[in-house]
Amino acid sequence: MAARPFMDAPVSVDNKTATGILQYKGIPNTVQQVLPQLPALNNTAFALSFNSKLRSLNTAQFPASVPLKVDRHLFYTIALGINQCTTCLNGTQLTASLNNITFVMPQIGLLQAHYFNTKGVFTTDFPDCPPTPFNYTGASLTANLGTKLGTRLSKLAFNSTVELVLQDTNLLTVESHPFHLHGYNFFVVRTGVGNFNPKKDTAKYNLVDPPERNTIGVPTGGWVAIRFRADNPGKHIKLTK
Repeated sequence: MAARPFMDAPVSVDNKTATGILQYKGIPNTVQQVLPQLPALNNTAFALSFNSKLRSLNTAQFPASVPLKVDRHLFYTIALGINQCTTCLNGTQLTASLNNITFVMPQIGLLQAHYFNTKGVFTTDFPDCPPTPFNYTGASLTANLGTKLGTRLSKLAFNSTVELVLQDTNLLTVESHPFHLHGYNFFVVRTGVGNFNPKKDTAKYNLVDPPERNTIGVPTGGWVAIRFRADNPGKHIKLTK
């Protein structure tokens, strides 16, 4: 077996190949090992093709209970930004954002604040879509890169079905973003490159046997659409790094 990193964003990475030998019982040691031919470090087409072939079992024992009807549609842009910072080098700070909002860590836990009804810790007005639509994966944008700061949450009705589209952007640069949803598994119904098109791309959703995961990589300069049922009450963080 052999493995290597995958990175198609314009950033440096430790490009080392890891190898291992898995030997089944009864197989002699004289069998010659052949190192597999690995794709290039930045072979986006290969990575997308591989991921698109992943399927759930969708059997009677392990059904794929992907929501077919959606109660709430969310569209989140993932971006980098630059904010003013008087204590930082050069007076600026690199930030990450969803829908142009950079998360501010509260002084107490969000679940604790909710349980004790502590006011002023967070708001529930996180937007369902970006404030200003634009060509998300077009030419790199380098002006007006400031983000809004806040501890803003999105409130979902219990047992509602949710579709979330995560869209990479070319603010400063495109990048592949890992995404993890605490407290849930979700179904990956489609991934793509470029800008998500709600009229064309939804027709290509896999609503029969999509893979069920709790972490997914948003493609560099692309998007991913997931669906889940909000049946686990609590304060759950959508995490991207």
